[in-house]
Amino acid sequence: MYQPAMAEIVNKIAAGLKTAREVKGFSQRELAQRSGLLQSHISRIEGGHVDLRVSSLAEIARALDLELTLVPRKALPAVKSMVRKMTGTGTRKADRPKPAYSLDEEHDD
Repeated sequence: MYQPAMAEIVNKIAAGLKTAREVKGFSQRELAQRSGLLQSHISRIEGGHVDLRVSSLAEIARALDLELTLVPRKALPAVKSMVRKMTGTGTRKADRPKPAYSLDEEHDD
């Protein structure tokens, strides 16, 4: 299906989407209705059993009130800081919101 590194990325994205869905309090069925995708497809995405297309990712993100954005690595600390301020979370690492997926491991800012 995927190269090992790509499979890991897809699994992290899938886990992040599932977490975001659960935080919103949506069932898979409700997310499917909001995104226009089938509930079975949402289930396969969350399970890492399907090739996640960008179009599906965009629809799911939109339904979860998330935005897909590519950010230059040098700008990432500033973006993370702005997200913390907007969400009202503390500066402690444990209080910070987790991105659905990040190419880099989390580092202290």
